[in-house]
Amino acid sequence: MRKIKKAERTLGFAAAMVTVLLWASAFPASRYALAFYSPGSVMLLRFFVASVTMVIIAAAKGIKPPKLRDVPKFAAGGLVGIFSYMFFFNTGSVYVESGVSSFIIASLPVFAIILSRLLLGERVSLIGWIGVAVSFGGLAVITLTQVAEFELNKGIPLLVMAAISGSIHNIIQRKLLKIHTALETTTYSIIAATIFMLIFLPGFIRELPGSTMSVNLVTAYLGVFPAALAYLSWGYALSKAEKTTHVTVFLYLVPFIAIIIAYFWLRETLSIWSFVGGIVIIAGMVLTNLARTKRGGSG
Repeated sequence: MRKIKKAERTLGFAAAMVTVLLWASAFPASRYALAFYSPGSVMLLRFFVASVTMVIIAAAKGIKPPKLRDVPKFAAGGLVGIFSYMFFFNTGSVYVESGVSSFIIASLPVFAIILSRLLLGERVSLIGWIGVAVSFGGLAVITLTQVAEFELNKGIPLLVMAAISGSIHNIIQRKLLKIHTALETTTYSIIAATIFMLIFLPGFIRELPGSTMSVNLVTAYLGVFPAALAYLSWGYALSKAEKTTHVTVFLYLVPFIAIIIAYFWLRETLSIWSFVGGIVIIAGMVLTNLARTKRGGSG
């Protein structure tokens, strides 16, 4: 294996931080767009822009069209991973503040561990299961903070479904990445998801006249940066790291940066107990990553 130079590692860390900033900004940016558009319309506009961006990048890189036998795999990745994830995420984000939603989505790797155990038979150490339990404890705390007059905020289960969809997407991506490059997998999955999102086109056409230039620019930003370029910068960061955990640790910062951006942009605040619940979720994730590192996995 080629030894990673110090300058390359530094560039990798910088790329990881850029990715984290872009992904964190997606939470308040989505909330802003959802004040003007329905969840389906935000999905369609965002991923139409993302698809165009990825096609331009793919053409510049000279990647080949997918083989016919691989089309169903990319379609499944786009439908289950991106389409369903974005539908649940956008719909849930209508009802839940950016900080809360970012902490719930941060639990995505927990569901990925459970599904990998159930579907792929992967072993999970005792520390890993303790981490899962701790993260679920944090989710429970956040859930309780979103109960008003004995009624649960309807956005919470939707965001949990988004996290589960994202974890399924991770499993599908892992299979695709064994035979395709990261650029091919990302490009074709995004295009497939966008095709499914065309069912929202009539609604988008109806809502477009009532939108503003600022909301269209923000939604386009979501497509170009958090949905397209961030995945490329993340792939670069991973390629320059000696161990995966050297860059994945940056992901713990996403909810905290999202909270800061949402406060200054949308004036959203987070209750102390929601923040505590989020901290517990992150603590659980630290434990699960520690378990992976100790058993000599990917990180």
